Amino acid sequence: MINTAAMFSEKSNGIHIDWDVPIAMSDGLVLRCDVFRPDAPGQYPVIMAVGPYGKWLSFQDEVWGGQWKMLCAQEPEILKLSSNRFQNYEFADPERFVPDGYVLIRVDVRGTGRSPGVMDLLSTRETQDYFECIEWAAVQPWSNSKVGLNGVSYLAMNQWQVAALRPAHLSAMCIWEGCSDFYREFYRHGGIHSLFGDLWYNKYILPVQYGLGQRGWKSHINGHWVSGDTQLSDAQLAANRKDWRTYTRANPLANDPYWIERQVDFSRIEAPLLSSANWGGQGLHLRGNVNGYQQAASKEKWLHFHCLEHWTEFYTSRGIELQKKFFGHFLKGEDTGWGHEPKVMMQVRHPEKEVTLRSELTWPPESTRYERYYLEPNSSGLTTTAVQSSQAVSYDSPGAGLTFLSQPMTHERTLIGHACVKLWVSSSTSDADLFLILRVFAPDMREVTFSGANDPHTPVAHGWLRMSSRRLDESGRASVLPAYTNANTDLLNPDEIYAANVEIWPTCIVIPKGYRIGLSIRGNDYVYPGDLSAVSGKIGQPATGVGPFRHDDVEDRPKAIFDNTVTVHATAQQLAYIDIPFC
Repeated sequence: MINTAAMFSEKSNGIHIDWDVPIAMSDGLVLRCDVFRPDAPGQYPVIMAVGPYGKWLSFQDEVWGGQWKMLCAQEPEILKLSSNRFQNYEFADPERFVPDGYVLIRVDVRGTGRSPGVMDLLSTRETQDYFECIEWAAVQPWSNSKVGLNGVSYLAMNQWQVAALRPAHLSAMCIWEGCSDFYREFYRHGGIHSLFGDLWYNKYILPVQYGLGQRGWKSHINGHWVSGDTQLSDAQLAANRKDWRTYTRANPLANDPYWIERQVDFSRIEAPLLSSANWGGQGLHLRGNVNGYQQAASKEKWLHFHCLEHWTEFYTSRGIELQKKFFGHFLKGEDTGWGHEPKVMMQVRHPEKEVTLRSELTWPPESTRYERYYLEPNSSGLTTTAVQSSQAVSYDSPGAGLTFLSQPMTHERTLIGHACVKLWVSSSTSDADLFLILRVFAPDMREVTFSGANDPHTPVAHGWLRMSSRRLDESGRASVLPAYTNANTDLLNPDEIYAANVEIWPTCIVIPKGYRIGLSIRGNDYVYPGDLSAVSGKIGQPATGVGPFRHDDVEDRPKAIFDNTVTVHATAQQLAYIDIPFC
């Protein structure tokens, strides 16, 4: 028998809430969920999310308070459309869905919040738990047997995983800014360790581990303890988690067991899906939505692109309208007009005006044409004519690196998609980290940046490559983009020239006449060159151009190797260039 002692219920403004409902897993563990449903008899479609952030931790609490303030500043109407009492970070607001005839369920993954067990994030066991939660929800008396998934970031990432298990009652997925290749988009960019995972785990995961009891947070949502009523010792807590920081470092290659377990088989995904990406999500909240959309076997799938902070668009009225239009079609069978929705919809960015909307039938757009710009080391130029002589230019990796500039655009150009770069480089040491930034400059040479998912001065696009991770996967899908195996460490012979193929993450911008394209190559993270005196870490993280996605782990990047001199070469036989998608 399941112990239901922790479960209790209440009613609020037409919503019936069952707190801490038990869900028994196949291995005997009991997870805990909250069920928000209409306070009226009937069977309703379910929208579910499963996450590690503590379902009883309020969005407005200290942990997420900075994000909440930014959301309210950007979207003040959120304070009028809901009491916001039940707001939980990256989960849909029950007050804005339940009155429309949905049941919302949020589940704490095992080892977090109110769910006991060993925490092993994004693991096979956690994915199986998600599968079983979906099937449990489908057979409850208040369910119409159709289950949709919805949520941001982690609550989107794990949707790719569980969909590949093909739960029988999974009827729709709204995957909002969730990476799909955890190794290349979360842990290592181009083979370079991103410290975001450590920050994320320390600040957002450990404080809500199950077993903190009264040493943890007291919920402002319902007044109970966020991390369970049981209080465990530090030793017990440590024993009940497979520490992300430890396991990722112990598995530095993509073919290590930790990452193989977390790979997604996109060929098995068949549920209808809406993948929603953020143009400013360089570092986490962009590439995975594009690649997941392209690779998923679902016959009914859509791709949307938006801007602003990565949690904002999800809660805007237009964002919620989109979600309801999608779920109304697939979970309720209503004529919401979704059948006429464009397969690809984009908010297109402009330097001098607000975004405009553009729809396409495919991704990349059918009109995409790649144009090649050659790097000219002697003049620091990006030219449409290949170099004829041998040229080379060097930079010291701790510095600002090199920037290659095009001539001013002779007419307006629309850049949409992945760019890719071919370089020939040598290093004074046995390795080198390449940080590539695709940039746009106004006629007065002021750089064009945007308020991105995690930083107010996000450049047009990023690309990364550790030279020892340069080996290409020749068996990958056909694409103009390089795909790395990330399965080997191929060190360099100092001062020997090597080819480097670098993927630039997707982007979108209309470049006005007179503006220039720039490509920077450096040995460290991009830093916004403008005035940063007014920029503060509103969410507890520095905001200098890359937000929390920094690559300065001293263990991963020892100075003896990475404080080096790198030389970019170009000859008539070994051309250096960037292929830029215009459409």
